Amino acid sequence: MVKQFLLVLALLASTSPAMADENRLKVVTSFTILADMASNVAGDAADVVSITKPGAEIHGYQPTPKDIAKARDADLVLYNGLNLELWFNKFLRRLKNVPSAVVTDGIEPMAIGEGSYQGKPNPHAWMSPTDAQVYVDNIANAMAEADPKNANTYHANAENYKQQINALIDPLRSALNALPENRRWLVTSEGAFSYLIRDFGLKELYLWPMNADSQGTPKQVKQVIDTVRAENITAVFSESTVSAKPAQQVARETDASYGGVLYVDSISKADGPVPTYLDLIRVTTETIVNALSEPD
Repeated sequence: MVKQFLLVLALLASTSPAMADENRLKVVTSFTILADMASNVAGDAADVVSITKPGAEIHGYQPTPKDIAKARDADLVLYNGLNLELWFNKFLRRLKNVPSAVVTDGIEPMAIGEGSYQGKPNPHAWMSPTDAQVYVDNIANAMAEADPKNANTYHANAENYKQQINALIDPLRSALNALPENRRWLVTSEGAFSYLIRDFGLKELYLWPMNADSQGTPKQVKQVIDTVRAENITAVFSESTVSAKPAQQVARETDASYGGVLYVDSISKADGPVPTYLDLIRVTTETIVNALSEPD
C-alpha cells in the first residue's frame, strides 16, 4: 500500500510541471527581438517562441512547415507591422483564429525616403529606446487581454523592463553627443537606423533603404561613395544579417574605415554578442562610437 502511494506521488510530481506548462499562455512572435521583449514581460507566467531564428533576415523570410506547426497552438501572436514582415500576413491567415496584436500601435512612423518603398513607414522603430517602451506597453496589454489572471504580473514586469530600457538612454546619449560634429554621420548598408539617428541627433546615409530592395547595386554604391568623399566621413558600417561586402567596398574606395557590424534585425544566440535587445542597443551604439571616435 505504501509503495502504491509513493508511486502515485512520483507520477504526480513527474506530470504536474508539464500540466502547468500546458496551462500557461503561449505567445508566438514574428522575430527574435520581439521574443526577447515579450519574454521580459512574460516572466514565468507565459512561454514565448520566435518564428525566425537568431541571425535570420526578417524582411523576406520564408516560413517553413515547422514554423507553422510551432505557432499552431499559440494563444497570442505578436508582430511588428509597419510593413516589416512582408511574409507575415499570409502566415497569420494560415494560423486561423489565433488572436494577434501589432506592437507598434501608437508609434509615429518615420517615412522611407527613397526606393520602391518611398513614403511607406520605416519599420525599425525598436531602434529608438523611447519607442521601444511603446512596444513593451503594447505587449503587456496584449498578454493581459489574452490571460487576464496574470495581467498584474505582465504589467509589473513591463514597468520593470521599461526602467531597464530607460537606464540605457542617458549613457548612450552622452557617448553619441561626445562625437565631434563632423563625425556624426552613420553610414550603413540598410536604412534601418532612422529612429536611433532621430533620437540621438546623427546624420543618416545608407546603401539601400530596405533589405527587401536590391542590395549593393553599382548605382547605390556610387551614390554613397560620392557622399562619403564629399562629407569626409570616416567610417562605414554593415548589419549582421546582410553581406558586409558593399559597405567594405565603399570604405576601400573612399579611404574610410570599415567600422564593423551593427545589430538591428535580430538578436544573437545566447552565447553570441547580443543575446538580448538591451545588448543589441548597447553593443551597436558602442560600435558606432568607437569607430567614429578613431583618429584620422
